[in-house]
Amino acid sequence: MMTATAETHGHEAARAAMVVSQLRTSGVSDARVIAAMAQVAREDFLPESQRPFAYRDRSLPLGDGRMQNPPLATGLLLTEARIAPGDTVLIVGAAGGYSAAIAAKLGARVTAVEEDAALAATARSALDGIAETVEGPLVAGAAANAPYDVLLIDGAVEQVPAALVEQVRIGGHVVTGVIDRGVTRLATGVRTEGGFGLTSFADVECALLPGFDMPRGFQF
Repeated sequence: MMTATAETHGHEAARAAMVVSQLRTSGVSDARVIAAMAQVAREDFLPESQRPFAYRDRSLPLGDGRMQNPPLATGLLLTEARIAPGDTVLIVGAAGGYSAAIAAKLGARVTAVEEDAALAATARSALDGIAETVEGPLVAGAAANAPYDVLLIDGAVEQVPAALVEQVRIGGHVVTGVIDRGVTRLATGVRTEGGFGLTSFADVECALLPGFDMPRGFQF
């Protein structure tokens, strides 16, 4: 049976390997994001059954059909978000709170929204006050703390509801995964006075989030 010390060293080695083999080689170019992901223990934000696999380059099951985004997808979204110290950040699909912890490490004031009660409880415990955890529908966001400088949807959706975009300040950034004809991509946009749109910037595996279905007959 592995001792706690050996398990900790194993996670630390896997985290270092993630940085070298997954992040640095695949477009995660922000040194601050890389440093934060090298420090934050991803296993602390996962169900116990998934902790041995915390640093694998694939989505991980969280229960009830939910998946944790692969580290690369989260790293690329955080890089594209260009979070500055003091920014207010809304994270939708927070799951166990991992992406919220990274954003907080970057100096942001973070509101993390999760609708699954068990995942929200994990996030609240793991984040331990470094971010505010809001339990409620993902599509509703957290209007009480709006406006936000950055909206990060940590998963793939068919559409970004207007109710979420309206919680972002004019000039604020939106980064998200999108589902486009069965393919998951990462996309970015800026809310302007004239409207809002998304531009894809990477094709990567991304966990699907519930509740964001496009009305049938339309495509993203």
